[in-house]
Amino acid sequence: MLSTDEDRFVRDHRVGHLATVDDAGSPHIVPVCFVYADSIVYSVIDAKPKRVPPAQLRRVRNLRSHPAVQLLIDRYEENWERLAYMQLRGKATILAAGDEHGQAIRLLRAKYRQYAAMDIDASPVIRIAVEQAVSWGMDRPVPEAGL
Repeated sequence: MLSTDEDRFVRDHRVGHLATVDDAGSPHIVPVCFVYADSIVYSVIDAKPKRVPPAQLRRVRNLRSHPAVQLLIDRYEENWERLAYMQLRGKATILAAGDEHGQAIRLLRAKYRQYAAMDIDASPVIRIAVEQAVSWGMDRPVPEAGL
């Protein structure tokens, strides 16, 4: 689904912004750690401090009612010739256990060293089956960093 440049861009970035929508149509966007593999995005509801249990998080409630979500991954630099972004749109579900859940946890731990020390084996994982990808800024040569 993704070009080689788009795939590299998504895999190299460490933070994305997950957009969900509630029953009233209000958007909710949160930064997330994620991993991309075979047109699937995984993001664990990790042990960083939360105000409510995972099932009560607004993003989880939203995607259970409205599974259509978007993950925005962007590159911002002061040299605006280097700006770029990817929008990955798809349907989200929650994985609570099973082989795919375990694989997602392994992939996330391989990407983020912080997860090696966190007890996330039983944590829910948001699974996004990517249905559409939109990119901007990757179809031109990237000039040198800096202004």
